[in-house]
Amino acid sequence: MFFALAMALAAPTDWVPARWNWTDPKSLELLDGSPINCLLVDWKDEAESLAPAAAARGVTTLAILTPAQADLAGAARRAVRARFTGIALEGDFPEGTAERVRDALADSKAQVIEITSRARLKLGGPAPVVATYQGVWAGIEVASGDKAKAAPTGGPWIDTNAGFIRAVRAWGPAAVWLGHRPPAGAVVTTPRYLQMISDCAAAGARWILALDPDFAARLARREPFSLKDWRRLNDHIRFFEDQKDWRALPPFGKLAIVQEPGPTALLTGGILDMIAVKHTPVRAVVRERLAPGALRNISMTVNVDREGLTPEQAEVLRGFARSGGTLLTGPPGWRGAARPGQVTVDKADIDRLNDIWREVNALIGRRNLGARLFNVSTVLSNLAATEDARQVIVHLVNYSEFPVESITVHVLGDYTQARLQTPEGAERALEVYKIEEGTGVEIDRVGVAATLRLN
Repeated sequence: MFFALAMALAAPTDWVPARWNWTDPKSLELLDGSPINCLLVDWKDEAESLAPAAAARGVTTLAILTPAQADLAGAARRAVRARFTGIALEGDFPEGTAERVRDALADSKAQVIEITSRARLKLGGPAPVVATYQGVWAGIEVASGDKAKAAPTGGPWIDTNAGFIRAVRAWGPAAVWLGHRPPAGAVVTTPRYLQMISDCAAAGARWILALDPDFAARLARREPFSLKDWRRLNDHIRFFEDQKDWRALPPFGKLAIVQEPGPTALLTGGILDMIAVKHTPVRAVVRERLAPGALRNISMTVNVDREGLTPEQAEVLRGFARSGGTLLTGPPGWRGAARPGQVTVDKADIDRLNDIWREVNALIGRRNLGARLFNVSTVLSNLAATEDARQVIVHLVNYSEFPVESITVHVLGDYTQARLQTPEGAERALEVYKIEEGTGVEIDRVGVAATLRLN
């Protein structure tokens, strides 16, 4: 017999996940006032006392099982009997493993979440959560001599998961989790944690919070400075969770990228990220879903893979061009092929990417395809809007170690009100002014994250 699971727990799409370094129920005191409501715990016998204590707080617990685990079905049953809410299968398992574990738990209401490689994500399916253990650690990449490496776009090379997240979210409404851990052996600074949280959340996903061993040890000892940093992490998570309804808003902008549905489209550092670094709003469109209406309100479309279109899909693009839209198609063989386990675009492929980037950049020029941002070399943005575009949301993430000042935002459309929200302070009104292409706003300062709302 399985114990009944607490029904007061949040739905899976509302889980705010963190890897939990401890099994002592007393560690749950760290969740006082925290938005974190889902703990991923390495399954072992001493973890059995944690789940009931977490359930009493309304906190979900997932027991992590890996391919090295003997008797997966048996371990899953023991975890659920210990009142774990569900199972997290982390790693690349043989086909059918998740189904066999679900069958083993059929008498319970336990969830089974798969945290797999990008290439094995089940996109567009019924799962409430799509999760991968592969990601990049967000921030400005340093080449040598403490100097920022240059990106093909001319600015600093920003490691970001935003393009990957956009590509995944184009498949449907499932919650997206990124489960990569801090770099091995690294002691991560608080700003880098905040950048990771914000990098994922601004694009509409959640990072599975993971602490490096040094931070976790200091936090276990309740060192004052570590507790202060822990509160800052939670403040940033709460900032985005308070705005979680905005994740359902469609992307705002006039540029669309049509991508093939395979692993290549999920690589970090590709054309989606290049355009984002240029501060041009972009909407990812899955080729399989390229049907009449998919390019509504779009004025420019880039088709990455000309060879992969069906006659019906090709006709959609021709119709888009006939109606006055600008269509750019990648050269033959441009899309390349992802290797097994590949997460980022190879540096050797950057020259090939530059071929199409130059064409896209020439077409974009100084056009406003949703928003233009100025003085933001270390900042990335993500735009969303209501269907009628009466409200526009501009998420800003700063990847440098220092605040950015004097940011200018030019948004398409006429708006009369602008408000800025940050994790550090209360919401405040900003002055708006009319420009030829719509509405302008000046932002005096952004630390790590901020959200601009225009009505």
